[in-house]
Amino acid sequence: MNTLLFLIICIPIIEIYLFINIGSQIGAFNTISLIFLTAIIGLAYARHEGFGALRSGVSKLMKDEVPIYEMITGATLAFAAMLLILPGFATDTLGVLLIFPYTRKIFTKYFSKNYYKKKSTTEEKNFIDGEYKDMDDEK
Repeated sequence: MNTLLFLIICIPIIEIYLFINIGSQIGAFNTISLIFLTAIIGLAYARHEGFGALRSGVSKLMKDEVPIYEMITGATLAFAAMLLILPGFATDTLGVLLIFPYTRKIFTKYFSKNYYKKKSTTEEKNFIDGEYKDMDDEK
C-alpha cells in the first residue's frame, strides 16, 4: 500500500481516538483550549527558531559558505509549523519534536541516512552500458 495513502487514512483515526480519550479525561472545552494553546505556542516558537535559522544562513552566505544545514532546518521548521496548525495531539507532538534543535537533528540524521541508502542503490541499478555508432561519419 502506498505510504501516503496509509498516512492519510491512519492520522485522522489516531487523532480522533486521542480526541475522544483526552476529551473524556479533561473535558471538551479544555481539550479544544489545549489544541489552540499548543498551536499558538508552537507557531510562535517555530517563528523564533525560523528567524534564527535565517540569520545563521545569511551569516554563512556572507562567509561564502553554502548554508545546507540552515536550508534543511528551515524546511523542517516549515513542516513542523504545518503540523502544529493541524488540529490534533499526535501532529502537535511531532511538530513540537521537530521544533527543538536536538530532536530535529535526530530526525534529519535518520531520514538523510535512509535517503542516501536508497539513492546509492538506485543509482547503481540505473546504469545502461552500450555502444554507439556516429552515422554522420559514414556520409
